[in-house]
Amino acid sequence: MEKSYGKIVNIEGQVVTVEFDRDNVPSLKDILIFEEDQSVKIEVVFSKNDTSFYCLSFSPTDKLYRGARVINTNSSIQIPVGDEILGRVINIFGEPIDGKGPIKSANTKSIYQGHLSYEEIAFNKQFLETGIKAVDFFSPILKGDKIGLFGGAGVGKTILLTEIIHNIVNLSTKRSVVFAGIGERSREGQELYETLVEQKALQFITLIFGTMGDNPAIRFRTAFTAAAVAEYFRDQADREVLLFIDNLFRFALAGNELSMLMNTIPSEDGYQATLASEMGSFHERLASTEKSSITTIEAIYIPNDDLLDQGVQSIFPYLDSAVVLSRNIYQEGRLPAIDLLESSSSNLNSQLVGAEHYKTALDAQALLKEGLSLDRIVSLVGESELSVDDRLTFDRAKKLKNYMTQSFFVAEAQTGRPGKYVPIKTTVSDVREIIDGKADDLDEDKILFIGTLAEARSS
Repeated sequence: MEKSYGKIVNIEGQVVTVEFDRDNVPSLKDILIFEEDQSVKIEVVFSKNDTSFYCLSFSPTDKLYRGARVINTNSSIQIPVGDEILGRVINIFGEPIDGKGPIKSANTKSIYQGHLSYEEIAFNKQFLETGIKAVDFFSPILKGDKIGLFGGAGVGKTILLTEIIHNIVNLSTKRSVVFAGIGERSREGQELYETLVEQKALQFITLIFGTMGDNPAIRFRTAFTAAAVAEYFRDQADREVLLFIDNLFRFALAGNELSMLMNTIPSEDGYQATLASEMGSFHERLASTEKSSITTIEAIYIPNDDLLDQGVQSIFPYLDSAVVLSRNIYQEGRLPAIDLLESSSSNLNSQLVGAEHYKTALDAQALLKEGLSLDRIVSLVGESELSVDDRLTFDRAKKLKNYMTQSFFVAEAQTGRPGKYVPIKTTVSDVREIIDGKADDLDEDKILFIGTLAEARSS
């Protein structure tokens, strides 16, 4: 194809205005490269008029100048796909950033291709066990689900996500794993990489990083690159895919930054008017088919611990399960700091998890609600003022909360406690014992950070 050239007519921050001949205008999402330095990539975003287009630069714009020529590649971002990218760390262009040399793959894919037809989408009823008691019991995950891990800064979202990766990936057989680091610290990415190497799980995983220090155009498109890799393993390799994202709120924030660069009118809440459609264009690609599934686990930062923030709320409609981490619980020293009453799942019904799990979960939620009401009374008048029955209920609620604490494998070096993996059947059985009073003889402190009640009885 004959090369098509454009001329830079304006530069404002990361926004570059490029003019083309009327007969050679680009398509939206086409990548333009700077003629004098082809490492500088620019993406066509939308048109200003018939021949001028607003574009976003993925590189610093200090090399660009008015009148400079750019070359239209007549293609959107293309990334290498295949088994060759497993065990590798790449950027949004599919370029390796792990120092292991180039990726030699015969297959490439646009990061924007995707979206299944309604007839292709399938629903999976197979339970996906994480071994984490509070997650499996209160927010069960099915293959093909989307689950959100919500929490403010420093309450344990990333370590919970890493523990799920550890537990699921080491138990996987025919799964491919994709990790998208969107707008997080490069230090955290390095720590994750080292953990995966130590756990001998890196060979199953492709890591895609757009770090906090990258410009918003790169951070925003990290999610789409991850979706494209996941789609390849689902559709072409016919594998079950696990997609981990840390942090999806940064995706919404990057979109907001881009809208401000473009001087578009925000919505009433201050976010971009296109927030809902952007979330939809990403999430609706992550569906499952009859042959294979994409299970998505997303860490989601809550700004100012405000769960009603519009950036956070825009994610909720796409989730099957939500795990909410609480700063108050974290400060009490109960880890993982999961708010057992705020966390929820659409899978928590008898048809999907079984009658025993469902009934026990409802009884556990009722016990926790009673315990919360009694806790307010105790804070005012003291526990000695409770009736015998109320004191029993209050004690059982505390034991249930303590039982849901757990030592993580990935935090063993920090806590000094060996990690625990607890099958869901054991969790359901133990919770039933606590509710029915069969654990009344155990001291509540003995139940902290154990795996099972049997461990507490034998200690």
